[in-house]
Amino acid sequence: MERGLLWLPLLMVFFGLAWSGWNEYQKLEAYGRWAEKFDQAKYDIYAIIGVKGKQITWGKPGRFIPDNLPNFSLNDIDNIQLLINDRIVELTELPTKGKAAIQFSFFEQNTPSIKILFTEIPLAAKWTVYLEELKG
Repeated sequence: MERGLLWLPLLMVFFGLAWSGWNEYQKLEAYGRWAEKFDQAKYDIYAIIGVKGKQITWGKPGRFIPDNLPNFSLNDIDNIQLLINDRIVELTELPTKGKAAIQFSFFEQNTPSIKILFTEIPLAAKWTVYLEELKG
């Protein structure tokens, strides 16, 4: 009986890992279905982003992705900036560590800026360049 009680925590860890893997798989499947309608899309543990024409749609990844995620047009954007640790950085001088985000500032002053988080700095830099080129 003592041996059974010793194996119980290991069994619980196994089931926890199995559930975690299943949950992540469900997120990826939901993202795959969601991303089909976009020209370009990105999945990240922090955010998903999709681009169709000049329309940007973003949200948080999950097992179910709603159809009414926030979106905006690049025509309404004044400035696109890459932020690392909430500081603006040049695309030519990327740091190796930090928390990356792309910030969108609107022409209208009363509209708050939007930050979309990324886990990888080089990926955030590539998306910043891509979106700036798309904006024109």
